[in-house]
Amino acid sequence: MRKVFETAFFIVLLVDLHRSVRCQYGHEGLCSSASLLAAPFENPLYAKVVNPTLSPQHLQDLPGFTRSVYRRDHAVITPESHVFSPLPDWKNTLGAYLITPATGAHFVMYLAKMTVNSESALPAKDVERFVFVLQGNLMMSNGSGMRHVLDVDSYAYLPANYVHAFTCDTSAFVVVFERRYEYLENHSPEAVVSSTQLQKLLETPGEVFELRKLLPTTAAYDFNIHIMDFQPGEYLNVKEVHYNQHGLLLLEGRGIYRLGDSWYPIQAGDAIWMAPFVPQWYAALGKTRSRYLLYKDVNRDPL
Repeated sequence: MRKVFETAFFIVLLVDLHRSVRCQYGHEGLCSSASLLAAPFENPLYAKVVNPTLSPQHLQDLPGFTRSVYRRDHAVITPESHVFSPLPDWKNTLGAYLITPATGAHFVMYLAKMTVNSESALPAKDVERFVFVLQGNLMMSNGSGMRHVLDVDSYAYLPANYVHAFTCDTSAFVVVFERRYEYLENHSPEAVVSSTQLQKLLETPGEVFELRKLLPTTAAYDFNIHIMDFQPGEYLNVKEVHYNQHGLLLLEGRGIYRLGDSWYPIQAGDAIWMAPFVPQWYAALGKTRSRYLLYKDVNRDPL
C-alpha cells in the first residue's frame, strides 16, 4: 500500500511541475514544456554565439555600424559611409567628398560616378586637378581640341586654369584630387596624360614595396601621386612622421594601417587622410597584392 501511495504522489508532482513550467514560461514566450523535452542542441540558448549570422564581411548590414573614423590628425573613410550627391556644375555625375579643408587638409579628394552623357566642370580659378580612372572609360579634351581616351588605371593631371573636360558616354568611376596651386617663380607645370603601367619602378632604399610616381618630380609640381605595391606580409620599414599631408585610396588587397596610436584594418575601397606629423605605418595582409594610391605634397618650403 505504501508503494502505491508513493507512486501516486510522484505522478502528482510531475503533473504539477509540468503545469508550473507552462504557467511560468509558456505564456511569457521564454520557454515551454515542449522545449524542456526537446533533443539536445536543438535551438540552444546561445545559438547566435555558436553560429553567428552576421559574419565580418556583412557587418555593414548592422544598423548604425561603420568602420569610418575621424580624428584631429587622421581619418579613415570606408565605403559604407559614403554620401553621394550631384557634383556642382558637373552633368549627370554624383560625387562623394572624402577629404576637404574641413578636416584640416589643403586639398580635396572625392569620388565621382559619371553616368550616361556625363561631363565634368572646370575647377575653381588657380586650382589644379588630378583624375584617376577606377572603372569604365572617359574621353578627355582640352581647349585646343586634343582628345585622349582614359580607361582603368589611366590618369590625367591638369594644371591650374587649364581648359579641359571629361565626358562619358556610358559610365565611369573616378577618384579626383584638387588643390590650389602654389606658384613658384619661373616654373610652370604641364598637363600629363598617362597610365600606371607606363611608369617605371623606382628604387626604394631600405624598403621592400614597389613604387611608381605618376607625375614628374620637377619643382613645377607641388604634389605627386604614388602607386605603392606590397606583397602579403610586406610592410613599411620606416615608421613615418613628416610634414607632408597624405590622401590615400586602397585600390587592392587589405592590411593594417597605424595612424597615431590607433591601428586600423583596411581593405580595398577604404580612404585615409593623414595630417602633418601623424605617425603612420602600413603592413599588407591576406593572400593577394596590396596596392594603394597616395597623394603627397612636395617641392615646396613648409614656410
